[in-house]
Amino acid sequence: MWKYFLIVGIVVAVIIIIAVVLIKKFSKNNVIDGPGMVNSYTQISQDEAKEMMKKEDGHVIVDVRRQNEYDEGHIPGAILIPNESIGDEKPKELPDLDQTILIYCRSGRRSKQAAQKLFDMGYTHIYEFGGIIDWTGETVKDTVIEPAEPTCVLVIEVGEKKLYANLEDNSSAKALIEKLNSAAITVDMHDYGNFEKVGSLPWTLPRNDESITTSPGDIILYQGNQITVYYDENSWKFTRLAKISNTTKEELLDVLGTGSVVVSFYLEWSE
Repeated sequence: MWKYFLIVGIVVAVIIIIAVVLIKKFSKNNVIDGPGMVNSYTQISQDEAKEMMKKEDGHVIVDVRRQNEYDEGHIPGAILIPNESIGDEKPKELPDLDQTILIYCRSGRRSKQAAQKLFDMGYTHIYEFGGIIDWTGETVKDTVIEPAEPTCVLVIEVGEKKLYANLEDNSSAKALIEKLNSAAITVDMHDYGNFEKVGSLPWTLPRNDESITTSPGDIILYQGNQITVYYDENSWKFTRLAKISNTTKEELLDVLGTGSVVVSFYLEWSE
């Protein structure tokens, strides 16, 4: 009889040991406590996710889509960690294994994969709430700022003094920019009519002549091959190349002087 009880005792002990091992293994790799638990991480509804996002508990929202998808629109405050970038090592963006992590993707497939991978790494509070295609909350779109096109001004230099003129938007000014991009020019200029300094260009530019009454600071193309700096008024048909803003006759003559003068023209570009 004692042999019978010994055998029964051994069998019971083996069953208990196996059960303990299985429980430990199961509890290590799976979460089975409460509704919504899906083989390790917690799957929640989007309404539940919204409520959790309202809490100031240090939670982080993780978007596991690709960069272009994220840029087109994402949940406010979400950080981007593409699912395909999650391997066997902890993402640097998620240093705390015990932090509350809310995960989503486009439809819910990649977010489930990412949630499982993070859980397997040892993260303890993973909540997956599906895809942004079902999201009824707020989203934001990243604005891509295109690099500004470089701009230039026309510099009129006499000795150590400089004047700056904003170029017109016409084919004449564009042709001047192309020419001065290659090299600066020096022009011998003289007074004419007590209202302008005029000199010959080394090349001919296209004309966009129209009836104009000049004012101090106008840079004018005359007959396609002469450049003039007006310091007073004159009315004629010619092409405005550029304009020195907010200047007076006296200020211009202080730079240009009276009589003949050697003037350098070149461009100054923004970075």
